[in-house]
Order: sequence, then structure tokens, then C-alpha cells
Amino acid sequence: MIGYATVGSNDLDKAMAFYDEILAVMGLKPGFDHPRGGRMYVSDAGEFTFGVLAPFDGETATVGNGQMVALKADSTEQIRNVHAKALELGGADEGAPDWRGDPGGFYGAYFRDLDGNKLCAFRMGPE
Repeated sequence: MIGYATVGSNDLDKAMAFYDEILAVMGLKPGFDHPRGGRMYVSDAGEFTFGVLAPFDGETATVGNGQMVALKADSTEQIRNVHAKALELGGADEGAPDWRGDPGGFYGAYFRDLDGNKLCAFRMGPE
């Protein structure tokens, strides 16, 4: 079971502004700003779910090939909204919102943040 996920950034001010808006669409809010730089986000229940941080080793943040963070959504509408917000804020499209496989199974949308990290907003099951 995954507790939370983080991505690295080389421009934390831009990254936090991006994620403040993206994650608000998903129902998350800033939890605290990290002492090393960056921000952790929490659910309404106060659980850490996601963070954007400066790398611990002080080196340049880089994108992992094959790595992705998936954000569980409540509805296909929420997925469409988060994907549209990501593109509006300068993120890159990696796969428009749609059913993958059988309709009623997996609905997802893929995008990259301003540092090139890949994310997916998804839900399982029929609407």
C-alpha cells in the first residue's frame, strides 16, 4: 500500500503554483511547506497523499523513465477537469481523457507537469 508519492522540481515556486491548482481539482489542499523546499498536500481527512520537493541530495531533479504518479479521481468529470487544468497551466498532454480497455473499466487521462513528471488521473468502474 502506497502512503504518498512525491515528484522533484527544479523550480519549486512554479511547481507549487501548478500543483496547488491541479490538486485542488482532485480535492487536495496544501498541508505544509517542506523545510528543504516544496510542499506536501493532504486530503480532507488530513492524510498526506502527494508532494513536490527539491531532491534530498541537492542535485538537479530529473524525470524517471517509466515512472508515473496516478491520482485516484471520484468521477470522469473530475478527470477531464484535472487534465484540462494541467494543460491550461502549461502541462503537456500524454493521453486525453478516455476509457482504456472496456468502457466501464478504467477511465484515465495522462499529462506531464512543468518539470516533465508524468501523472495520470484515473478511476475504475462505470460512472
